[in-house]
Amino acid sequence: MLRNGLEPWHLLVVAVVVVLVFGSKKLPDTARALGRSMRILKSEAKAMKEDGAQGGTVSEAAAPGTAAPADPSAGVR
Repeated sequence: MLRNGLEPWHLLVVAVVVVLVFGSKKLPDTARALGRSMRILKSEAKAMKEDGAQGGTVSEAAAPGTAAPADPSAGVR
């Protein structure tokens, strides 16, 4: 039953359903947003890996609950 679970015509049916559900006008915007999200995720994962390789521990400034007090004039316009 699952031996030939992903054949080319299955992908065609899925593509047709996606076009019918989302519409052809929204698909490019959705694909663009997905691409941006994947790039952000990749860069964040790379940054985390680099940070982990440098220090190996979390600094106190980044530890939860130990943030520095906020500047009261920061939000005033």
